[in-house]
Amino acid sequence: MSTHSSTVQNDLAALIHPNTNLAQHREVGPLVIARGDGVRVFDEQGNAYIEAMSGLWSAALGFSEQRLVDAAVEQFKQLPYYHSFSHKTNAPAAALAAKLAALAPGDLNHVFFTNSGSEANDSVVKMVWYVNNALGRPAKKKFISRQQAYHGATVAAASLTGIPSMHRDFDLPAIPVHHLTCPNFYRFARPGESQEAFTVRLANELERYILAEGPETIAAFIGEPVIAAGGVIPPPTGYWAAIQAVCKRYDILVVIDEIITGFGRLGTMFGSQLYGIQPDIMVLSKQLTSSYQPLAAVVVSDAMNDVLVSQSQRLGAFAHGLTCTGHPVATAVALENIRIIEERDLVGHVQHLAPVFQRHLRAFEDHPLVGNVRGVGLMGGIELVADKATRQPFAQPGTLGGYVFKQAHKHGLIIRAIYDTIAFCPPLITTQDDIEAIFSAFERTLADATDWARSQHLL
Repeated sequence: MSTHSSTVQNDLAALIHPNTNLAQHREVGPLVIARGDGVRVFDEQGNAYIEAMSGLWSAALGFSEQRLVDAAVEQFKQLPYYHSFSHKTNAPAAALAAKLAALAPGDLNHVFFTNSGSEANDSVVKMVWYVNNALGRPAKKKFISRQQAYHGATVAAASLTGIPSMHRDFDLPAIPVHHLTCPNFYRFARPGESQEAFTVRLANELERYILAEGPETIAAFIGEPVIAAGGVIPPPTGYWAAIQAVCKRYDILVVIDEIITGFGRLGTMFGSQLYGIQPDIMVLSKQLTSSYQPLAAVVVSDAMNDVLVSQSQRLGAFAHGLTCTGHPVATAVALENIRIIEERDLVGHVQHLAPVFQRHLRAFEDHPLVGNVRGVGLMGGIELVADKATRQPFAQPGTLGGYVFKQAHKHGLIIRAIYDTIAFCPPLITTQDDIEAIFSAFERTLADATDWARSQHLL
């Protein structure tokens, strides 16, 4: 089995941006979205689009859930804002913290709220450094991430992100972080290598790096259960068990970024549960409120919290926080959002619907433009290539993906082009009829793209 060279793949990865691609940005927009209804949104001219990306991987309940609106309005009436400084809180924030602690796996029982996933991952970096200073381990500060991982756009979070275009000319990474090989079996497996053997090689790479740097300098490993914005990349067989074993051997924290995979996306409440991960820290956002309000959460273990509390008592304060930490309206919406997910058994709904979604996705595997189809739960990616047999990417990565992105709008479909990987991530309320509509529109879009690629001599 042939694979594309790592040099060219690194060049391709360097172009990837998590939320858009440069070609589509140049050619489309501004498209003004005026309203939403279920899984559909409508522009100013009244044109309807199936939102097959849940906005930004996030609108679990679609775009017109009245109960979330009512929850926000009621909380605005009672207490529209308060802060979480000076030993204060509010009822929705306290109730949500308790709910997240009850839902989270293992001993993740303590919650710190932020306004975004990026802020949450920045907070993780500060907390990990703070804890290691408290434990008398001032050298244990380095993070390990992966190429093509996405962890946010603020200074520390973008440093953790493994997408070179997000570093270039921003003077990033600005924190000590090393990015290991992306666990993309399609692109990085060696000829004849099984998924299990690929996993062993990646775990060995992790261990070699730890030993070369010194375990006493490595603080944490951060990863998404499924790399999402970097190309929809599920882990190879046994990957997370192998990674956790290495981290445990050298006393390295495991930070799991569930910003996209949390709250049912993969058919489990959290992606960690699907892959048997027991994090020391878990980061949540997006589907936490279905993005009806900005909110994120850092959920930490009992052991880590004990150190945070004892050190803060010694110093007199935990000198970290945000004006809107635990915002009452945002946390009230999150509580109602979780109630709806549970009442309607949307996790079970995803389990039931995922085989239908994945079957429709994989129906494109034989298409001449399609090199790889991958996905899990209600998330999928279709990677387009210039040569199916050799896996050769296009000479100008993102050109065809940008065309597909633009043309899909004409068929009433919103998808995402991560250069030439087309991503799908529909709301959890999606039905089988919606799935059929999504892929029927995509089939027409791909037919147009095939004709266009031939006319442009891309094939």
